[in-house]
Amino acid sequence: MIIPLEQLPAETLTAIIEDFILREGTEYGAEEVSKAAKIAQVKKQLHQGSAVLVYSELHESINILPSEQFKTGMEE
Repeated sequence: MIIPLEQLPAETLTAIIEDFILREGTEYGAEEVSKAAKIAQVKKQLHQGSAVLVYSELHESINILPSEQFKTGMEE
C-alpha cells in the first residue's frame, strides 16, 4: 500500500528517510554526500513520484521503493 506523503508530518517523513538511507547504505559515488543532502535527494524523488513510500502489512514495515519496482511487483 502506497502511503500518501501529505498524510505524514514532515518530521515523520524525515525520520523514515533517515532510517532508509542508513539501512540501505545508499551508494552516492566517489564523493562523500552529507546526510542532509541524501535526505533531500530522497524527498525530491518521493515528491517527483520516481520513488514511493510503501507500507507492507505482511512485514508491518515501511520502505521506500523506486516507483517502477513497486508497479512491477504489483503486476506479478
